[in-house]
Amino acid sequence: MRRIAEVGAAVIGTGFIGTVHVEALRRIGVQVRGVLGSTPERGAARALTLGVPRAYGSLEDLLADATVDVVHVATPNDLHVSQAKAILAAGRHVVCEKPLALTAAGSAELVELAASSGLVNATNFNIRHYPLNQQAREAVAAGTLGEVRLVTGRYFQDWLLLDSDWNWRLQPDRGGVLRAVGDIGSHWLDLTTYITGQRIAGVMADLTTFIRTRHEPKGPVETFSSERSSETVNRRITTEDTAAILLRFEDGARGAVTISQISPGRKNSLQYEIDGSAAALAWDSEQPDQAWIGHRDRPNEVLIRNPALMGRAGRAASALPGGHVEGFFDTFCALYRAVYADVLAGAPSVHPGYPTFADGHDQMLVADAIAESARESRWASVAWPAGSGSAMRPRQTSR
Repeated sequence: MRRIAEVGAAVIGTGFIGTVHVEALRRIGVQVRGVLGSTPERGAARALTLGVPRAYGSLEDLLADATVDVVHVATPNDLHVSQAKAILAAGRHVVCEKPLALTAAGSAELVELAASSGLVNATNFNIRHYPLNQQAREAVAAGTLGEVRLVTGRYFQDWLLLDSDWNWRLQPDRGGVLRAVGDIGSHWLDLTTYITGQRIAGVMADLTTFIRTRHEPKGPVETFSSERSSETVNRRITTEDTAAILLRFEDGARGAVTISQISPGRKNSLQYEIDGSAAALAWDSEQPDQAWIGHRDRPNEVLIRNPALMGRAGRAASALPGGHVEGFFDTFCALYRAVYADVLAGAPSVHPGYPTFADGHDQMLVADAIAESARESRWASVAWPAGSGSAMRPRQTSR
């Protein structure tokens, strides 16, 4: 069997998240052969900065490199489908950022192509791979919380607070018709359905655009950049700044989530609470190494991440001993360790220990229902395929 140091990867996209992909791959021992930027010039400059051996001139150039086994897609959303299709057609394993596509039709096509290819495919829902979220899933599955009744939370950021803030995600033709929901809300929705093991059956959504005109800089802008351009063009905005969504889960639980990219002071705060008939569990991404466990008749608890006190999945996602905080970057490492275990095996395992294209497609179906609900001001059902069952796919396990 091959060793991980013998596996080669390439990353498409050299912005904030593409850089995280590169560094996480290096951390787990994968050889990053090169990067592909938005232009050959940008790619060459970023390859030099990152210390990557090669900058590819095009996707065709990248796929012609026989040393590349896996390609990571960290580009704007409108490029995901075409690039992933080309990668699969070239016989390479693929990891794609979320949302997987602009439409559910596009993500469904990728699911079908990936299944017929026999290649490893993953959607980059990295937040699942905080160790305490892996532990939370095991706790729910073991019945520690009892019957899940209520799932609540939020995902707040502030990087689009000002009318001078700009990013390609604001453009529906590049980011999709849902912006805050597609960009960060999809993480919360994927995470809570993953932990509870319950799919979302219906939604009632209120989407609001508070900043209806923004000032687009004439030059390129990095995600999360605070720099302001002196030359701008006014652009009308149609995608949502905030979302308030009521949820009905297939097994009877209810939920509510608020999503915002204009909440001052909140840089990247994902919170959830899962209330069961026996206990509750809450977690905040800005304090990722601790989870709150609530009780009725005895003192509440705070679980500090410690592999020695956690189940198998939580231990597998942990790279450091207790008392040594693991954060956002470490989730990418944990996710890729699971993905590359299957890459080394040559094919996806029966129950992959990571989110696949099928999971990415699930969130596209939920997003479609959210858009429909907001548009028509009513409850909307998620259009799960006939015969797909009332429960989520079999619980995933780590290798």
